[in-house]
Amino acid sequence: MTRPARIVISFGDPAGIGAEIALKALQDQSVSSLAQWQLIGDSAVFNAARTITGIDPRTLPCKLVETGALPADHIVDFGQVRAEYGLAAIAYVRRAAELCMTGEADAMVTAPLNKEAVTLSGRTFSGHTEYIAELTGAAEPRMMLYCEKLATVHVSTHVPLEQACRLDRARIVRTVQLGNDALLWLRRSAPRIAVCGLNPHAGEHGLFGRQDADIIAPAISEARALGIDCSGPHSPDTIFVRALRGEFDLIVAMYHDQGHIAMKLIDFEGGVNVSLGLPIIRTSVDHGTAFDIAGRNQADPENMKAAMRLAARMAEGKLALSDEADGASAGHAIPGQAHTGGAR
Repeated sequence: MTRPARIVISFGDPAGIGAEIALKALQDQSVSSLAQWQLIGDSAVFNAARTITGIDPRTLPCKLVETGALPADHIVDFGQVRAEYGLAAIAYVRRAAELCMTGEADAMVTAPLNKEAVTLSGRTFSGHTEYIAELTGAAEPRMMLYCEKLATVHVSTHVPLEQACRLDRARIVRTVQLGNDALLWLRRSAPRIAVCGLNPHAGEHGLFGRQDADIIAPAISEARALGIDCSGPHSPDTIFVRALRGEFDLIVAMYHDQGHIAMKLIDFEGGVNVSLGLPIIRTSVDHGTAFDIAGRNQADPENMKAAMRLAARMAEGKLALSDEADGASAGHAIPGQAHTGGAR
């Protein structure tokens, strides 16, 4: 690479553990050395995290980018759901995304925010992925949970289960494509993809529902016609075990809990939330604001470290591909270039 990756970290809800785990993660030299880091938040939140952790920010390789969402003399009320904190968290995400969109940052990592606090502020909000998609003009974002053992991409996420069960063939195909592209970028090899059924035992030949045969199976056939190595629909209750035993690299889950429950059991500390279908790189911790322990210096930064490591890895890949493209334009071949549009 011609330069180190530049990565921004949004603090999340000021009343949560976001700033605390960011400071703790940056104490780990194996993480902090991976990129140039900027923290997106406010000095009030930054100073509160410094006080509870005892970490001197001057010893860390990072700088703070203030948004002005909270006054400098504000006293953070940890563990409380407040509209002003919801607005601040949104401001942090927005600023981080803007830096990525203008090319001033190569990737963003998000600490957790509280959806109720954001909703109290008066705006509709279903999640980071959907909000960043709105900011960037991305029409079809998806959520992928990634760990070194397995990855899972979801057809739907933050919607009522009744709505999630109203499957759409084209949406399933697009989800398979985005997951395939993301794994190509991360692993530089074509993944083996298993697509979950919706119903118990993938419908049991229509005995437990027709969605598997009438919607999911045709979507899989369409994805295979595009050259993607995918199969199914597989029984959701066994496919994760088969994947862990080495049969598959990526699972396509039909809805939020079908994928999340399994992935959090597989690797809660190491699982990272990755947004697909965006023009920017975004990773996130795969846990909440932990209001019950916020402000007590009890938060474990391991999942934040995993999110930061993956953001650095993806940003390095992005910069490497950019360098390869520059080399190709100068008349040099690009060895082994993978199609990577889905993960950006």
